[in-house]
Amino acid sequence: MQQPKSLLTKFLKWRYKHISNKQFINITSTVIGLLAGLGAVTLKNLTHLIQSLLEGKFIKDFHQAFYFIFPILGLLLVLLFIKFVVKKPVGHGIPSTLYAISKQKGIMSRFQMWASLITAPLTVGFGGSVGLEGPTVATGAALGSNFARLVHLNQSSRTLLIGAAAAGAMSSIFKAPIAAIVFAVEIFSLDLTLASMIPLLLASITAILTSYFFLGDDVLLHFQLQDKFVLKDVVFFILLGISSAITSIYFSKMYFGISDFFEKISSPIKRLVIGGISIGIIVYFIPPLFGEGYEVINHLLKNDYSDVLKYNYFNISGDHILLIILFLVGLVTFKVIAMSITFGAGGIGGVFAPTLFTGSISGYILATLTNYFGFFNHHLSPSNFALVGMAGLMAGVLQAPLTAIFLIAEITGGYELFVPLMIVSSISFLITKRYVPHNIYAAELAKKGELLTHDKDQTVLALMDFDKVIERNFIAVKPEMKLGKMLKKAVVNSTRNIFPVIDDNETFLGIVLLDDIRQIMFNKKLCKSTYVHTYMHNAPEVIFYETDTMKTVMRKFQDSGAWNLPVIKNGKYFGFISKSKLLTAYRRKLIEVTR
Repeated sequence: MQQPKSLLTKFLKWRYKHISNKQFINITSTVIGLLAGLGAVTLKNLTHLIQSLLEGKFIKDFHQAFYFIFPILGLLLVLLFIKFVVKKPVGHGIPSTLYAISKQKGIMSRFQMWASLITAPLTVGFGGSVGLEGPTVATGAALGSNFARLVHLNQSSRTLLIGAAAAGAMSSIFKAPIAAIVFAVEIFSLDLTLASMIPLLLASITAILTSYFFLGDDVLLHFQLQDKFVLKDVVFFILLGISSAITSIYFSKMYFGISDFFEKISSPIKRLVIGGISIGIIVYFIPPLFGEGYEVINHLLKNDYSDVLKYNYFNISGDHILLIILFLVGLVTFKVIAMSITFGAGGIGGVFAPTLFTGSISGYILATLTNYFGFFNHHLSPSNFALVGMAGLMAGVLQAPLTAIFLIAEITGGYELFVPLMIVSSISFLITKRYVPHNIYAAELAKKGELLTHDKDQTVLALMDFDKVIERNFIAVKPEMKLGKMLKKAVVNSTRNIFPVIDDNETFLGIVLLDDIRQIMFNKKLCKSTYVHTYMHNAPEVIFYETDTMKTVMRKFQDSGAWNLPVIKNGKYFGFISKSKLLTAYRRKLIEVTR
């Protein structure tokens, strides 16, 4: 074990002498792109292997019964794998990556490099109604983080390599290298400079070449433009933007609601049973919700809904357009529910594929309804609207409008639909943002004030370590203590001019300032006859350790005008934060981030 270490040390010494940090980052990002591409290929092939094994002739003949069983079996295997092999929570892909960037200095655990490679294919392969993109990005990000640690790169370089890995993963999945770079910048809030652009570009190129090498020209989404955009379509694309926003709000609210429901269930077994049975029932009645759903998307992009109706429990034929529309509405409604339940029951996956699924169907429904009722005697292209609808949902649910525009534009092989993509994405994003402030990836971190954004001030506050600004060297006093005893026990031994007052249970009651007792502290009579509670008063503000974010703390200092504020942890006095120390820590972190 010593030999590899010495070789690495020799390499790093040679690197410091002969390769600049900028050059080394570029070289490293190329390696990361290769690793991310391999991770994407592995995830995809494992999932397809499981699905092909489960979809033999016998199973197809009795598909509905097995559709009920498979999701439960898959979730059980995931639970057992996490409990006995990983032995740590795997977490959802992109949210766990965002958390690592914001609160763990870009450090991701080693098990995250391989855990999703097993758990995500088990979840999706056995019919969990989620996607593979999130786990793929998380796997690539973990590879980037750990490779950066191996070669001793600093925090900013680790974060850049995580972004490069994310770009590589997306580039490999969709074969859309430009959209992958935009995705990394939008979702991970990377600074888009020339220094960061080159590593992202190199990783994206390397990953897509890796994908081409192993998978050939095969792509997830198959689309050929048949109907060009005409000016008369603008009104209907505006309507699609509005309907995409409504669907996005439903998508997000339903996801948050079901997630909250499952979080209240403490037992993983109970979550598995409730979630597994629920998914089984949904998939039994609506088989197209089994797995990622890219087959459904591709059929709609070809304006062919006949295969979507295969094996449906309700025996809907292609002759009843309104029944078909109703069935498609059901797919949108229950895809979100099935996805959320899969996550709640312990499945590992991503929301990207469900977003594309619901978006394509939403666009297809609008075009088909318009054509059926003959509004304005204008015929719309259902395949175009299915394609642009995907961008609308991405812009709303993921709140990544630029990623939505460029991804769909790259998939079409051109920019013929660029104008409608811009119209739908911008409308959907603006309306959804009004009612859902943060996307699914970032909502939990945003609640805790731990989310990195393109707002530099907000980013610095999110990166600051709460514990490092709390000071514990304040001497506490009791309310029943006589003033004279306070002078001997606290004032004489303290370098501070503020004293927290607590009871026997360490509950914070108030404060006493040195200025409050300065005029009488040499009056022996008063010192013997008066008590601390006589001079005690409320603090201008109180900081709550569990719930207050750095942004909240800054606001409390600004509003109160105080120089020191007490911190309450678990209902008990914990320490103080001083404005001077807080601002010093802020300046240091700002220098570190902008360096």
